[in-house]
Parts: sequence; structure tokens; C-alpha cells
Amino acid sequence: MADKTYLEWPFFTAQHAVLERELDDWAAREVAHVHDTFGADVDGACRDIVRRLGAGGWLRHAVGGTAWGGAAEAIDTRALCLIRETLARHEGLADFAFAMQGLGSGAISLFGTPEQQESYLPRVARGEAIAAFALSEPQAGSDVAALRCAAVTEGDHYVLDGEKTWISNGGIADFYVVFARTGEAPGARGISAFVVDGNTPGLTIAERIAVIAPHPLARLRFDGCRIPASRRIGAAGQGFKVAMATLDVFRTSVAAAALGFARRALDEALAHASTREMFGKTLAGFQLTQAKLASMATGIDAAALLTYRAAWQRDQGRAVTKEAAMAKMTATETAQEVIDAAVQLFGGLGVVSGHPVERLYREIRALRIYEGATEVQQLIIARELLRAAEAP
Repeated sequence: MADKTYLEWPFFTAQHAVLERELDDWAAREVAHVHDTFGADVDGACRDIVRRLGAGGWLRHAVGGTAWGGAAEAIDTRALCLIRETLARHEGLADFAFAMQGLGSGAISLFGTPEQQESYLPRVARGEAIAAFALSEPQAGSDVAALRCAAVTEGDHYVLDGEKTWISNGGIADFYVVFARTGEAPGARGISAFVVDGNTPGLTIAERIAVIAPHPLARLRFDGCRIPASRRIGAAGQGFKVAMATLDVFRTSVAAAALGFARRALDEALAHASTREMFGKTLAGFQLTQAKLASMATGIDAAALLTYRAAWQRDQGRAVTKEAAMAKMTATETAQEVIDAAVQLFGGLGVVSGHPVERLYREIRALRIYEGATEVQQLIIARELLRAAEAP
């Protein structure tokens, strides 16, 4: 039984606790056994989970604007984090599916025209359209200013040429929010954002990418891909601002997903240590085991405090650049340590393919990289500290 006392922290309202309890019950019924149903068919599993999340009403929390199917006018960051933490504790692919519906449509929620919002967001909220966020390129990951994918105006259209890679939901998405260089200014100031339907001529899936925790991932190619100028999100040349604002909403939720993985690992470790007999007593009877469990639990609580501080601050309308970076860095690094410790406690069972802690071991690794690797978070934190120190 996962520890739920954190829901009593002052960061949360009574409604947040109700949300977590209802989702926990729902996830145990609806997604906890997805691997038994779909096996290696990851695409099919993702489509099914998105449909279930939409039917259950959970995707409403990933969309902003009640007119477009959202749960509130603005995305509730604490609700977003609680949903990701709870889903991750049950099934990593369910967390992924939920997160990508939010990240993939977040730019439209924040900066889209009413026509764009009406066209895409209700379908995302209902689980009828799968969204994707296409920013990274073969030579441009954390360095967004190095983007080479270009969009050139031709009358009332833009023509996109170039590639995107590491695109989650690549190959199954119904639409992609794509960032391309439009040349209004050098570097990051000359990038614009566009919504591109998955069936647009000139957009092809150049490669499907297999990773250690399977989920839909692909390299996209744009070859003379014509899209109406009305599909540009926000002003021309403001794509970097659009991308960073979108990531700012969802970066804290990456920390929450890591918490979900870590809490599941601790639960598995506690159950195993309490029942595994060796040398005349249980594994939990050894002081070395007790010390390990204590460190795991303390690390999780420390990461949770940082995570929900950042989520609370954002919901209060405060800047959270430094706080979100601290949360993302600490929660993902801590979860890696907690899960590794759980694998060690299980011994040989911990590395058996398909075992819960073995799956967690594969799930957590990517979180230390995507939406800004740990090293990038360190740079962000230091930059914000130095900026504050230099302020008059």
C-alpha cells in the first residue's frame, strides 16, 4: 500500500486528494494489466490507453480551457503532477500516454487561436486524437537555437523541410506541434511553431526508434510539406517562447512521474524484504536492509517536497524556472537510486525481464534525459542563482 500521507501537505486541496484516490482506483482496474493484454504491441497499447484515459475524463486535466474540454480554464499543475505520479506507479506506459497528450497539445492550450483550440483540444481531451511535440533534431536537442528544420512562406502557406527525431508518439500521432526556423532573427528568436496533421503530404516517418522502455518513438522527415499559415501557433519568430512556456508547464510533472516510479519501487522492496526469509529471519530484519529502506523513503519525501513546491508555486502564478529544474533534477536522480536499490534487494529476481522492478529500472532511465537532462537542469539552476545574486 503506497504511502499517501503527502496528500495532507498544505500544497494540496481536498479536491486534489479526491482526484488521486479516484484515479488510483481507476488505474488499478483499467491500465495496471496493459502488458498482459497487448504484449509487444506498444502502438496498440498506447492507442487503447489514450482512449481509456479520455473516456475516464482524465485527459481533461491535460488541456487548458473549459470551452475546449479542459477541466479548468488553466491547467492545474498539482493535478497534472498527481495524475502522472499515480499513473506511473501503476503503469509507465499510461503515464507516457497521458503526458504526451498534454505536452503535445500544450502549445495550443497556451498560445493557439480559438480556431486551433476548437479544432484540436476537444479531441485530445476525449482521447480521440493523439498529440505529439516535435522539437528535437539530430543535431539540436537541448540547444534549441541549433534547429535546422526550416519553414518558408509561399503565399498563404508555409513549406517545411527538415527532420525531427526522438519524437514521442511519432508514427501514431494524429497531429504534431512542430518547431521550425522561419528566419525572423538569428538563433532562438527566428523559430516559429506550427500544428501539422499526421496525414499531411510531405510528412513521413523516416524511422521508428526502439528504446529500453518501449513506447512509440520516431524520426520524422518533412519534404516540401505545405501547411496553411493559419496553422502557425503564436506570432512568427516566437516559437522558442512557445516551446519554453510549454515545457515550463510540464517539466515539473516529469518529476512527479519519477516519484511514481520511486514509490512503486519502495512498495515492492518493502513487501519483498518483509517476506523474504534468509539466515533464519526476514531480509527486513537485517540492519543493512533497514538502512537502505530508510534512505529510499527519505529521498522520495525530499524529492516530493521539491516537486509539489514547484507545482504549487506555478499554480499561484509565480515564476518556477529554478524550482522546476530543482524538482526535475532531484526527483529523477533520486528515483534512479531508489529503483536501483530495489533491484539490488530483489537479487536475481530484480533482473528478470518483466519483473516490476526490472521494468521500473528501464522506465526511469529516460526521465533523467528528456525535457532537459540533469546537466541542463544544473545549468538552469546556476543561471537563476547568479541572476538573482547580480540583481540590484
